[in-house]
Amino acid sequence: MSDNHHKVIIIGSGPAGFTAALYTARANLSPLIFEGMQPGGQLTITTDIENYPGFEHGIQGPELMDIMRKQAQRFGAQMAFKEVTQVDFSKRPFTLKSYDEIYTADAVIVSTGASARLLGLETENKFMGYGVSACATCDGFFFKGLKILVVGGGDTAMEEANYLTKFASEVTVIHRRDEFRASKIMHDRAKKNPKIKFLMNKTIKEVVGKEENGRKSMTGVFLQDTKDNSISRIDADGLFVAIGHKPNTDLFKGILDMDETGYLKVKPGSTYTNIEGVFAAGDVADKTYRQAVSAAGSGCMAAIDTERWLESQE
Repeated sequence: MSDNHHKVIIIGSGPAGFTAALYTARANLSPLIFEGMQPGGQLTITTDIENYPGFEHGIQGPELMDIMRKQAQRFGAQMAFKEVTQVDFSKRPFTLKSYDEIYTADAVIVSTGASARLLGLETENKFMGYGVSACATCDGFFFKGLKILVVGGGDTAMEEANYLTKFASEVTVIHRRDEFRASKIMHDRAKKNPKIKFLMNKTIKEVVGKEENGRKSMTGVFLQDTKDNSISRIDADGLFVAIGHKPNTDLFKGILDMDETGYLKVKPGSTYTNIEGVFAAGDVADKTYRQAVSAAGSGCMAAIDTERWLESQE
């Protein structure tokens, strides 16, 4: 077999990929993990993580990912800071391409994650982690007694707005249309909440903030009215972007079974995809929880499923 053949190849890093690497490495399967375009996944753009077990005083997202990476490497996992550009799962060993390099694997774990859909503003990017967030359950706690904006019009936006009222003094939902896409039950729940206000027919043009002693913080946003194009400013301490997530599964279209939004389907209670020997872990197959700890848990499941499946092949 060539140097580019591995028993297990893991596509994508993050808590799922690194945990799968740790477990498969400890099972002497010498995994190779392709870290992709965002090594460490979504947590590398998360500043403080306070809800990952084992870190009593919290930890920075990039630091947690670095610890996980080193832990997997200690047991022999190899890391490639490369992107997988093509896969062929039609025969075994499976073939994976990274631009013009070819790799083969007996088993593959897909942990390419999901990306929060963002507004695409330069200032949104600038204040990401400094007032701007795409995850209420991750960051809501940091906004106790503060004013928060939520942008979006679907169930995610209503759910996040309701959740954030546990911490914030006031939550304003901003939506570009005059009616919501959200289900009636979710919208009604938000309307009944005395802490939630609604601003309709508005889009966010710019996030504004300040920088003191090297520490950035958001102070508000400029809004544009979708009917008369007038611009107004609203002060706020936080902005939660709740316009949905997109699983990073374009690479597997027409190859692996996925739902209508692109999340990979796995056999219930397992990480098995529709192709024998290909497993899925983390946010790429989870549109419900999307937490670091649940991703890590499914990375462990995928590794154990992989190890057992490989044993059954011998």
